[in-house]
Amino acid sequence: MAIHPTAVVHPSAEISPDAEIGPFCFIGPKTKIGPGTQLISHVTILSNCVLGADSVIHPGAVLGGQPQDRKYSGEDTLLIIGDRSHIREFVTIHRATGPDEQTIIGDDNLLMAYCHIGHNCKVGHRVMIANNSGVSGHVIIGDDANIGGFVGVHQYVRVGRLAMLGGYSKVVRDVPPFSLVDGRPAVVRGTNVTGLKRQQISPQVREDLKQAFKILYRSRLNVSQAVARIEVEIPPSPELEDLLEFLADVRKGYGGRARDPRGEAA
Repeated sequence: MAIHPTAVVHPSAEISPDAEIGPFCFIGPKTKIGPGTQLISHVTILSNCVLGADSVIHPGAVLGGQPQDRKYSGEDTLLIIGDRSHIREFVTIHRATGPDEQTIIGDDNLLMAYCHIGHNCKVGHRVMIANNSGVSGHVIIGDDANIGGFVGVHQYVRVGRLAMLGGYSKVVRDVPPFSLVDGRPAVVRGTNVTGLKRQQISPQVREDLKQAFKILYRSRLNVSQAVARIEVEIPPSPELEDLLEFLADVRKGYGGRARDPRGEAA
């Protein structure tokens, strides 16, 4: 393995033979680094962190730090990062709160400079988070979501797959899959047309989702009434099923805060 002589590596760390640890990196205890992963320089991995294969971690990133959570009392928790991720300069990702809990980042993600992902988050695959965005604890982000720069995501919020969050948005409520949201606070503006096209979703399904969003956000129906109408009027598809399943799990409207056990309802 290629470990620069200035790097500090804890004896309990498990590093793949073809990983590369650059100058002035710090690798803490109970850490695993997969094959082909490169830590360019000045990367800090504090403890209890698993990095998959073929990822690139840029200078200044700090992974596996203790959660910024008053409930945390030193219990063993994990940060797990999948394969082929690009983690840019000064990104911070924290371990979870709660015994044996995990913060999980999937495969093929791009986390741009100065992003923060808090404790107990679950991030899917092929997610892009642009510069200076902050994701609070217990947030769930679906596959292929795109989060613009300087976005703030409140704790316990869910972001559905293929959703697009416009830059500078304040996200305090759940974001349905396939949606385009923007604003302070963020509201649904329509469907993520560009993302749907890139995923080669058929024109008919794109049009069906557009009509479903009109029923949800342009009518005076409540969520239950809108879902009932969608089920009658819109032809079924896997994408529509994803949307309806997401809505079925929504509590108190689209409130991410409503999921906070401390009862901080939006």
